[in-house]
Amino acid sequence: MLNALVVLVLNALPLSAPLILASMAGLFSERSGVIDISLEGKMLTAACIGAWVAGASHSAVLGLAAGVFAAVILSLLHWLFTQHYRIDHVVSGMALNAMALGATNFINTKFLSTASEIPEVPKLPVHLAGAFAYISVYVMLAFVAPFAVKAYIGRTRGGLRLLAVGNAPGKARLAGLAPVRVRLWAALINGVLTGVAGVLIVDNAGRFTDNMTAGRGYIALAALIIGGWRALPALAACVAFGVFDALQIALQGVSIGGVQAPPELWQSMPYLAAVLALAGLVKRSRPPAGIGQH
Repeated sequence: MLNALVVLVLNALPLSAPLILASMAGLFSERSGVIDISLEGKMLTAACIGAWVAGASHSAVLGLAAGVFAAVILSLLHWLFTQHYRIDHVVSGMALNAMALGATNFINTKFLSTASEIPEVPKLPVHLAGAFAYISVYVMLAFVAPFAVKAYIGRTRGGLRLLAVGNAPGKARLAGLAPVRVRLWAALINGVLTGVAGVLIVDNAGRFTDNMTAGRGYIALAALIIGGWRALPALAACVAFGVFDALQIALQGVSIGGVQAPPELWQSMPYLAAVLALAGLVKRSRPPAGIGQH
């Protein structure tokens, strides 16, 4: 029983890492006052472009750089749409998600679906030793990221400016701050984090498949809301969802009382957990006062 629990936790680590990074990306965006439901599209695009470039170049590092670059471009588009053209934040996010879904499907169909053309995606370098050899350092860095984000937001001038713009953009302008500029930097950080998250997903799977993020961007956003837009509570929520994800994988094909449940039932566990958690905790969470404002 103890061994099974240890295996479950170890399997949950790489599954939690992309959620943590995406959640921190959402924290930067939404703490700056920009609603960001496009986390899903950025992660999916990064996974696709990262797999494409890594497979073609046989370099996981180049794939990581390409995936991050693609996510940054989408993040800057979201900033441009919402801050310069004043498009509704939710509409902009949904448009980016739809565009990412269609574009990655096209790229996968034309360039990635034939195994003879693009080999299995090379693994990211630098792994831990011993029993943890299958866990990359990038996964461990994902668990360090929330602590770094907490320290940055609470103890640096840039973090305090981020909070000021997100809570009251009008008053921030009177104090001499430029919300558009602060949100630009938040968008850049958001793109980098979602890019790494998407590449980690394809790194875990070894190959890109259509819609392989499977709603993880929305789960990361749910974790951020459950955590009250705070780094460490969001980390805890992401780990919980990662455990549920690892549990549903472990339960595939398992019979309970002589009855074998369909795999779709187990696959729905993380999403059901997210819905239940939101239903119970969302009323207690307080979003940044200036979110969605210009």
